[in-house]
Amino acid sequence: MINSNCSSSCSSNINGNHHHHHNHHKLPKRIILLRHGESQGNKDDAAYTVIPDHKIPLTDQGFDQAERAGTRIRDVISDQGASHTWKVYFYVSPYERTRSTLREMGRAFPRKRVIGVREECRIREQDFGNFQVAERMKVIKETREKFGRFFFRFPEGESAADVFDRVSSFLESLWRDIDMNRLHHDPDDELNLIIVSHGLAIRVFLMKWFKWTVEQFERLNNLENCEFRIMQLGSGGDYSLAVHHSEEEMKAWGLCTDMIADQKWRASATRGDWNEKCPWYLDAFFDTFNDSSDEEELFFETR
Repeated sequence: MINSNCSSSCSSNINGNHHHHHNHHKLPKRIILLRHGESQGNKDDAAYTVIPDHKIPLTDQGFDQAERAGTRIRDVISDQGASHTWKVYFYVSPYERTRSTLREMGRAFPRKRVIGVREECRIREQDFGNFQVAERMKVIKETREKFGRFFFRFPEGESAADVFDRVSSFLESLWRDIDMNRLHHDPDDELNLIIVSHGLAIRVFLMKWFKWTVEQFERLNNLENCEFRIMQLGSGGDYSLAVHHSEEEMKAWGLCTDMIADQKWRASATRGDWNEKCPWYLDAFFDTFNDSSDEEELFFETR
């Protein structure tokens, strides 16, 4: 089994060396994270007071956005028609707005290119409680800003930290699917995974994958409707946002200079390598170290 740590070039070689037996052809070329199209709730908060969140439909604009997103993604993964071996597999949140987004996107894909689709409950929207009373939700969201977006738990609902836990579980399953070839794809094909989900779940997915801190997560901007992020295999077999996306794009998403530098490093890093320049793995947690050789000798002598 591959665990999600194998995706991180900033993880230790103890984890990384275990995975070098993988042929890069067996790994998906891209993992694409797409937020759903505009929903009635995005257009008017009042929708949440009378319609359960999971049943909120797309607007007419949302349907159009989804169809256009399908075409844009097809153009990317087919290399504007130059690639003849690409295939796609979809994971979709069970909510009405994500299922509808996928259905509209599907118009852009020939049937023979689609290996399969799976409804995945763990990538659903953050639970804000049941029917949402507008005035009450306004006060609650103001409280969240004071408390901190990651740890604040909505009454009768979830915190972003809760979403992180279930998305982490999904990531483990995703890697098992790939590792055991449960997706049944021909290793000679270019496999692309497309995950149709929600803004917060996508940000949490990236946080888990790239081992971003809570502080880094809280600086991230949400995705626009039908906006997507492409994690693509770099030359060394590690995934990076910097293979497809520009530095300007990543900056606009809320990635700081260090995070962007790490993405660029991953674009050519050998899978499983340790990026010693990742400041948040050591420097962010420690001020100084005791580097006395006497201390080390004493430690080993007493073991």
